[in-house]
Amino acid sequence: MNKDLIFESPVTVTQPSLPDFESYMSYVKEIWDRKWLTNNGPVHEDFKKQLKQYLHSSNVELFTNGHLALEVSLKALGLTGEVITTPFTFASTIHAIRNCNLEPVFCDIDPNKFNIDPLKIEELITERTSAILAVHVFGQPCDVSAIEEIADKHGLKVVYDAAHAFGVEVDGKGIANFGDVSMFSFHATKVFHSIEGGMLSYSDDSLTPVLNAYKNFGMTSPEDINYIGTNAKMNEFQAAMGLCNLEIVDNEIKSRGEAFKRYMKELDKLKDIQLMNVPDAVKPNYSYFPVLLKDQGQRDFLSDQLAKYKVIARKYFYPLCSQFECYDYDANETPIALNVSNRVLCLPMHANLSVQEVSQICEIIQYELGDKSEGTN
Repeated sequence: MNKDLIFESPVTVTQPSLPDFESYMSYVKEIWDRKWLTNNGPVHEDFKKQLKQYLHSSNVELFTNGHLALEVSLKALGLTGEVITTPFTFASTIHAIRNCNLEPVFCDIDPNKFNIDPLKIEELITERTSAILAVHVFGQPCDVSAIEEIADKHGLKVVYDAAHAFGVEVDGKGIANFGDVSMFSFHATKVFHSIEGGMLSYSDDSLTPVLNAYKNFGMTSPEDINYIGTNAKMNEFQAAMGLCNLEIVDNEIKSRGEAFKRYMKELDKLKDIQLMNVPDAVKPNYSYFPVLLKDQGQRDFLSDQLAKYKVIARKYFYPLCSQFECYDYDANETPIALNVSNRVLCLPMHANLSVQEVSQICEIIQYELGDKSEGTN
């Protein structure tokens, strides 16, 4: 251990971005005076309008968090039977499927992009399959064209878990405009946040009243309840934070990009680390910085050593969702996902992370791995 490289304060894997305090408090004062705290207040409606403009999406609906937004989307689409998805995701994705009385069918992933592998989807389709739920892992877009082609061929719905992908574009088209529905998380750890919060984007206007009913106890009027709904409404204080952060999100992504570039430059020389490159057609948001180590032992060693330097990395996603004790699935059926899960480590990545701090983290990694040879990334 090199004591000269220990940070004075912990460097966390994520850190929430916060707007100007007075800017947020000006919204709070308006909300306080108006006494309209939730149920589609004026701040909520303004937030919706500005999100539609920013994301170039025809329809958006806001929710108290991304998880409930995802559950509501699955119910609103009327899905039944099986949903083909990935085990390499956060627990929320699979919990949402199961909470909607649907059965997840796990498809293996691409070893380089970590997303669901379209070449392996069709062999999993049965007469019970109703949808593909794909995840833009770490903000890296799925092969949206291939997934759309498969879905059209077999008459399936496509739902994207875009929790990590706010602001991402593919060939100049916003990521919110793919699939039947895309879900975004506005949790505090994300590139863009509203403290807690979530959003669905979609093109079919007929979904609007259904989504609004489901997130408000199934109510379609003050005296009519047509759906078995939930309470998933975003409040005015969340919306206010979202509006404030929308003003600074481009600068936040730019700052993350500088950290990303420094990581890529410093770690490219280490042969035991596999980096995730950004395709030319993608405008990224630099939501996370995952690396793959050569095996699980090296990953666990590096994670433990970094912690001694006050660098808090995260084994994300580990374990696979198919390995959770609350479920009964065989993780060996997706060997690539299992291998990636055992080797992945997300390094600190947020807008407040300086390039000097990134260099120090990289120096620690090089020192601890004892690897100074030229890499091939």
